[in-house]
Amino acid sequence: MLSVLRNDRGGQLILSVLLVLTIVLPYLNLAFPESHPWHFSTYQLNLFGKYLCYALLAMSVDLVWGYMGFLTLGHGAYFGLGGYAMGMYLMRQVGDRGVYGNPDLPDFMVFLNWQELPWYWMGFNWFPVALIAVFLVPGVLAFLFGWFAFRSRVNGVYLSIISQAMTYALMLAFFRNEFGFGGNNGLTDFKDILGFPVNAQHTRVALFVASALSVIFAYLLCRSIVSSRAGRVVVAIRDAESRTRFLGYQVENYQLMMLVVSAMLAGVAGALYVPQVGIINPGEFSPLNSIEIVIWVAIGGRATLYGAVVGALLVNFAKSWFTAAFPEYWLFALGALFVLTTLWLPYGVAGLRRGRITA
Repeated sequence: MLSVLRNDRGGQLILSVLLVLTIVLPYLNLAFPESHPWHFSTYQLNLFGKYLCYALLAMSVDLVWGYMGFLTLGHGAYFGLGGYAMGMYLMRQVGDRGVYGNPDLPDFMVFLNWQELPWYWMGFNWFPVALIAVFLVPGVLAFLFGWFAFRSRVNGVYLSIISQAMTYALMLAFFRNEFGFGGNNGLTDFKDILGFPVNAQHTRVALFVASALSVIFAYLLCRSIVSSRAGRVVVAIRDAESRTRFLGYQVENYQLMMLVVSAMLAGVAGALYVPQVGIINPGEFSPLNSIEIVIWVAIGGRATLYGAVVGALLVNFAKSWFTAAFPEYWLFALGALFVLTTLWLPYGVAGLRRGRITA
């Protein structure tokens, strides 16, 4: 699989940096006490882990926007569903340690007078079931969405609006208490993951490493896909769909394949994100979140994969700093950054390496 990086200098660089960080940051966190100047705090490590989840999410968007030409405004749906699948597993691990001490029902269900666990919560006390759901639920939703949209020949701005409507509908549904997912409060107060305390230092380190390795593996997978024959057909569909269809290719099948893979990667990002931030609520389905993901990819440079990773890391690092120093100006700064990128860096940060700057 590493052979796909042969002509990908940007990918080689970003993966090398990620590998170094995967080794160095946990070492600095575990090897040195908090009083030591070389100590890398667990809080910072957890923050970097969250950034890596965003990088994986941005890569999944670049796969369909950059290479397939589908400007998705609904990838927050797949991210949120993967997060809820992991959150359900984590809630089942709480058991009788919750506020109400019910060994079978999460606290919010006891509060709402639920008498028994809904059928769709069954099995989530086992990690393999949750792991399957992390891939399966976003993948099935993407398959159903793509099946109807692509075969109806919906494209362009109409397809983007439909994807946005999908995630908005999910947000409204998950806000309802009777839906069985915690309503507007969502799922929180997690205790354990795979038997380890979720807030323990070693668990945080393991989650960071898992996030970094997931980004690396996902990058290699995506690069393998776009470098393959199927990937080249998808790019041809993006550039000239009618001609590709005339040549006899089943355009819908290739589009569907890319969307399902992308949705599954977004689901994995959501699943890694939830134990690190400690909560998942319907706000993750907000269309504004999906639009922000597109901005990450645009700033980093779409149709490069490594640009999506760089864009997500840069923007979210800037967001953390800006919201702490000048919280009321962050949205203005993000808008200005997007406008400046559009005007002078149409190929994003990745375009700097290629010398593509608009004067």
